[in-house]
Amino acid sequence: MPPQQEPHRRRARVAFSEAAAKQLQEITSEAELHALDRALVVISVDPEAGDPLPGTTDGVPLRQYTDDVEQVRVLYFVTALRTVVVVAYIEV
Repeated sequence: MPPQQEPHRRRARVAFSEAAAKQLQEITSEAELHALDRALVVISVDPEAGDPLPGTTDGVPLRQYTDDVEQVRVLYFVTALRTVVVVAYIEV
């Protein structure tokens, strides 16, 4: 009997806060955009990939995803149904 596979989960949609959208517009380097894109793919596939930030237990907790190789840091939160990841801050 073949091994049972986990049901296919859809990727979460990525949305940007107003502040993060402004930060995104200011990125001009192709390498930085590529690095950010890779980080966004990771958190859209697995919204829990980032670590919860301490002190953000009220309401929706912020999470932080960092990639030391690509030198990217993204602060985000996930909606209740886990279908949308809202990016609050970008550091490339």
